[in-house]
Amino acid sequence: MHTALLAAALLVGCLLAVQASANLQLTKAVGTPYGASALQLALAAALLTVLAAAAGALGALGRLPDVDGPLLLGGLASPLYITSGILLFPRLGALAAVGLFVTGQMFASLALDLFGLLGLVRREPSAWVLLGALAVLAGIVVIIRAQRAAGAATGPALSRAGRRGWPALGLVAGAVLPVQGAVNARLRARLDEPLAVAVVSFTVATLAIAAVLLVLYATGRTPRPRLAPLRGMPWWGWLGGACAAAYVTGTFLLIPAVGAAVTVALTVTGQQLTSALIDHRGLFRLPRRALTPPRATGLGLLLAGSLAIQLA
Repeated sequence: MHTALLAAALLVGCLLAVQASANLQLTKAVGTPYGASALQLALAAALLTVLAAAAGALGALGRLPDVDGPLLLGGLASPLYITSGILLFPRLGALAAVGLFVTGQMFASLALDLFGLLGLVRREPSAWVLLGALAVLAGIVVIIRAQRAAGAATGPALSRAGRRGWPALGLVAGAVLPVQGAVNARLRARLDEPLAVAVVSFTVATLAIAAVLLVLYATGRTPRPRLAPLRGMPWWGWLGGACAAAYVTGTFLLIPAVGAAVTVALTVTGQQLTSALIDHRGLFRLPRRALTPPRATGLGLLLAGSLAIQLA
């Protein structure tokens, strides 16, 4: 496998962990996670539109009337993942939240590969794949148990329902990312312009989260987004949109080349290492959560599982 592909996949995985951390600052400024998600996705869509216009790729959007409707819905995964990260990072910590995302990503990508779903080439299971999947599952179980044993001293206390509901949200939010990559890869085959595909994906994502925000605000379930506090936000709070654009574009370019499972194995390795560093050092103004032996064991199992699948 070409070294450049390995490096690119690791990098976009690192960016995904940075994105979720930066979005917390955006949420504090805006006052609502849904407003922060809408703003970040709108910025990503605007950035990609400018890049696509500069590259002369916007003409490919003229082919959209000939595209099957479901292929335009890949962007729906982005608001779910971004909002989930905003909600989960302060409650579970970066390592636990990313561990859940990783587990959902890995098992969804394995399903895509093993069953040849969404137009991907069917790949036969191997012992490495099965061992990797078991290691990933064991790793996240160890991390979540260590998190519960540590108590709520470093973050908001979780109710009994939250102990189940938040991890479930993390698994689902992670699982939709490989599906998004596969759908966008098929859309790319129709449009033949990666930047045009990214513009479509983030435009759909922005419209979806904006609709959710309007409904929640109208029903009194979320406050009105604030804009004035954005002036006092640290500069890195704006990085989320660029990180999201880089991840989404990178994954749908990599999946057809190396397969969904290998792409996810590489990207989640970057996610795991970066999230462990964020937790241990308390970066991006997050609470510090030391890399205790149980958490280190869980991280090691996640990395071993990713490597096993990559070697398959």
